[in-house]
Amino acid sequence: MKKNIIFSLAVLFLVSACNTLDEDPKAFISSTNFYKTTEDADAAVIAIHNAINSSTHTLYNRLIQIATEMATDDYEAGPRARNAHVRALSNLTHDASNDRMIELWRQSYDGINRANVAIDNIAKNPNLNSQKDKDLINEAKFLRALLYFNLVRWFGDVPLVLHETTVLTPEAINVSNTPEADVYTQIENDLIDAEALPVVQQNKGRVTSGAAKSILAKVYLTEKKWQKAAEKSKEIIDSKVYDLFENYADVFNVATKNGKEHIFSAQFKGLTNWNGNMLASTAAPTSVPGIAGDQADALHKEGGLFEAFAENDKRKYITFAVEFVSPTDGKTYKVTPHFNKYFDPATPTSPGQSSKNTPIIRFAEVLLIYAEALNEQNSGPTPEAYAAVDRVRTRAGIELLATTSPALSQDAFREAVFEERRKELVYEYQRWFDLARRGPDYFVAKLKAAGKTNAQPKHVHFPIPQRELDLNPNLKQVPAWR
Repeated sequence: MKKNIIFSLAVLFLVSACNTLDEDPKAFISSTNFYKTTEDADAAVIAIHNAINSSTHTLYNRLIQIATEMATDDYEAGPRARNAHVRALSNLTHDASNDRMIELWRQSYDGINRANVAIDNIAKNPNLNSQKDKDLINEAKFLRALLYFNLVRWFGDVPLVLHETTVLTPEAINVSNTPEADVYTQIENDLIDAEALPVVQQNKGRVTSGAAKSILAKVYLTEKKWQKAAEKSKEIIDSKVYDLFENYADVFNVATKNGKEHIFSAQFKGLTNWNGNMLASTAAPTSVPGIAGDQADALHKEGGLFEAFAENDKRKYITFAVEFVSPTDGKTYKVTPHFNKYFDPATPTSPGQSSKNTPIIRFAEVLLIYAEALNEQNSGPTPEAYAAVDRVRTRAGIELLATTSPALSQDAFREAVFEERRKELVYEYQRWFDLARRGPDYFVAKLKAAGKTNAQPKHVHFPIPQRELDLNPNLKQVPAWR
């Protein structure tokens, strides 16, 4: 693992990244003398949040979208996408030298290192033993678990580092791959600890018990631990803490962000007050006629995602727009279907400054997790499974499965839930993970049906970056990519 990922004085990042905390600048400070107060500990945890969604093209500020959605059946690089690495991902010709793989790996381990530094140094300070301090440790564990959950799905066996690295010896920094099952065990343990967090946090965007339970349900689902996934998602449903917005558009509106459906979101212009949401820059064109902005990589050909929505599906023309009012001349122009979910009318000419959040887990997905888990656990859908998916379909204004298809087989119901996930969670960083967890045959079939003929079984993982392999002799490439 690279030295700059596990650099023990990661607190330097903590100080520079937390500009919303109004702290006095510190020129040079080590982790051993920084953690004196709960405010210091809080700054350390805020810095982990900064690692995932702060500046342009960080993990939850469009990097995952470019690096993973691009490699699915719902997304392709258009003529304006000139970056060779992006086009390779879209065409499934990427390899271990792809710079998006490098950034996925580097930024994930940077965030993990920040979490390890925070956990270790808060825990070992006898003066930091209030309930708030304990909550901060568990919040850091949640964020570490989220980052490892992504890494293990992308790369399989990945190095599991759980403590601050205080020496830069080869033994300390050249960490071997950890078996996937062991990584998942640690993810589960961190999330179980994080379940002790408050049900409601005073500061919007902070991790709650519900966030830990929801991601844990998703982890169990990914591991095919169907009973545990069903039980954990039912805890969230039965808690009555969360509910669906009546209007699908409110999931993405600035005025309703961090509302009743939002369990955990990447915060923009809020918790960290960092850059705006770059997904807004892939939405409406900033000038028309013509396709402007960064829109070329969101085109949809006939038979693709846009056409998959029924015309009466209320999500269709919230997810996409087919006409726009130009901020340049005020005229309305017809355009090819454009991704519209994150378009922010408050920032039409500078969409990268949007304060719209990006959901990481929301109540609609918990309902779909519950439906899927029940179907698998019971070898077919139960009435409760139908009811869960139909809560999502009711809001969408489309026919209910229990009415139109009351006797689906296990396979047919599974496919119905996956299609519902596809439409409900468009560009919320879900599609690649969903395709990959269904296995190589499903993944390849879906991508080839979308015209991506280069799809191969190995694409259910990404290759570990070659630069990491060169730096760490103990690190081994994903078997299918060797």
